[in-house]
Amino acid sequence: MSRSTAINDVEEGLTFKPKFDASGLVTCVATDAGTGEVLMVAHMNDEALRKTIASGEAWYFSRSRQSLWRKGESSGHVQRVVEMRIDCDQDAVWIRVEQTGAACHTGRRSCFYRAVTAGEGGAQLSFVDAERLFDPQDVYRK
Repeated sequence: MSRSTAINDVEEGLTFKPKFDASGLVTCVATDAGTGEVLMVAHMNDEALRKTIASGEAWYFSRSRQSLWRKGESSGHVQRVVEMRIDCDQDAVWIRVEQTGAACHTGRRSCFYRAVTAGEGGAQLSFVDAERLFDPQDVYRK
């Protein structure tokens, strides 16, 4: 098969062939199915991707813990997948979800609760939509 045929198969074909990176992961963007709000970006390995498809709930792979996890298994703040899409070259996944509670481990609705702006000393951060829905200390006791 020629390179152009292989690329065409991935980009235009209907065969699901996710392209995992060197660590065996694919990036996943989760957005609220109702509002379109970006909730979080995480990674999936093959097992997390298969479990998400089979269960209809979001599963991810934690790079820091090197382990599989189901969104909400500790907090109860699960993500029910409404739709899953894959990008043109099949190396990124987008899931539209119904989010129960907060998506962020900091207790916020979205992981994207700070705006980046140009400042005199370089980039600066400011809080936006930063209200906490739960206290992480209460939820993630170790």
